[in-house]
Amino acid sequence: MSVAPSLRGAAKAARRHPSGRGGGRRRAAVVLLLAVAYAAGLLMFVLGGGGPVDGGGRAGVTVASFRRRGAPARSPPPPGSVYRSHIVFERLWPDIRDDAAPASTATATSASSLSTPSSWRRSMLTTPRYPDSGELWMPCVKRRLIPSELPPSNGYLIVEANGGLNQQRLSICDAVAVASLLNATLVIPVFHLNSVWRDPSKFSDIFDEDRFIETLRQHVRVVKELPKDVLLRFNHNISSIPNMRTKAYSSPDHYLQKVLPKLLELGVVRIAPFSNRLAQSVPSNIQALRCLVNYQALRFAEPIRVLAEDMVVRMMKKSSSTGGKYVSVHLRFEEDMVAFSCCTYDGGRKEKIEMENARERSWRGKFHRPGRVINPEANRRDGKCPLTPLEVGMMLRGMGFDNTTFLYVASGKIYNAAKYMAPLRQMFPLLETKDTLALPEELAEFKGYSSRLAALDYTVSVQSEVFVTTQGGNFPHFLMGHRRYLLGGNAKTIKPDKRKLVLSFDDPNIRLV
Repeated sequence: MSVAPSLRGAAKAARRHPSGRGGGRRRAAVVLLLAVAYAAGLLMFVLGGGGPVDGGGRAGVTVASFRRRGAPARSPPPPGSVYRSHIVFERLWPDIRDDAAPASTATATSASSLSTPSSWRRSMLTTPRYPDSGELWMPCVKRRLIPSELPPSNGYLIVEANGGLNQQRLSICDAVAVASLLNATLVIPVFHLNSVWRDPSKFSDIFDEDRFIETLRQHVRVVKELPKDVLLRFNHNISSIPNMRTKAYSSPDHYLQKVLPKLLELGVVRIAPFSNRLAQSVPSNIQALRCLVNYQALRFAEPIRVLAEDMVVRMMKKSSSTGGKYVSVHLRFEEDMVAFSCCTYDGGRKEKIEMENARERSWRGKFHRPGRVINPEANRRDGKCPLTPLEVGMMLRGMGFDNTTFLYVASGKIYNAAKYMAPLRQMFPLLETKDTLALPEELAEFKGYSSRLAALDYTVSVQSEVFVTTQGGNFPHFLMGHRRYLLGGNAKTIKPDKRKLVLSFDDPNIRLV
């Protein structure tokens, strides 16, 4: 039965009975049928005539069906916005596999080829360190640090260090510097249990306390705990000691003008949290003191030191074909790092849900605050996204590091490791980690303690011939400085320009030459 004849029949009946109860019912029927016909026609246009038909014969819906007339189509994102490295790898893998010294570009200066002579790799590993520039290089510790007799202490300073291993190192260096500014006696810093790192280790679990105190003896007084008579004044509750909250990167003058008077009044002050609480620009003698703390006073505790030194020896033996020289890579692709970066990779909806859960678990609503805009594509173009293990591998293979290169990877628990580490191992079959260099029983006492595990990675990486940093953070910054300090100002470091690198990984014409 067609709709149109029915409507015509209803209209005739309405004309024959222009008034009365029967006529009203017929007019209502006409209005109802008109509405149904209009809705049916619109639905048929959207689901049928308004869009293409797919391979199964079903009507499809196109974006054009809903777009206002004349509205422009969304343009594709700029180059480098989307993670396509896995597609590039699949296409290039046969050539990489068959090439003993493949090519790519770690510096990412070319978007059309991945090419660097393999001799450069041999040069990086086997030649002496970079020649002296002719300028006199002097370790920062020896510049302005002069031992002297300490004046009577103005009181005790208590700080609470937070974060991971190298954030704690930074806090300790700053704490010693502030204690010197205030002429205070520093109490061994307390480590705050961080929601991300979740490591309950104390200072003595990670660092050699006696070495720390003895090294600083002529510069700053350090004690392991607050004297009992001072604790008694505060009912044996450190939380009762006034907390002198300070802003990040506070100047030396702030401590002298705001904190010192309270210290002189009470004989003890507390600063918590104490992360990045001292300005980077300080007098040269204070900066030299920071250097002394970081490079000499802070030695790892004996259990860490013994195993780490054994791991270095094992790594050098494995790389005997290159004179015991190996490449270390700091790989930042742990779940918390990927989540915090707000970048997207090739994991689809599953990855999106996992990252959202990780952000909420560790930062509780921080990424959903009003005005917060998350733009993964812009993050990638700006070089803010952590490199995947696959990307690191392609970068190094392109620099000339072939499959005979001994690689040590320093990292936490890699996100979706089974998927993301597989291609890196394909490209570098001689890859080692702390889990492969050390026996399970040797690592047993460190499991669950992220800072102690990071200390093992730190030690092995310091001794490498070449260090590769893939993401910003305290670990690579401290490590690069430490390597320069130990190697007379010269250390081989690879720090890729990720803004250019993502363009290469998004180039459909990139090739091996």
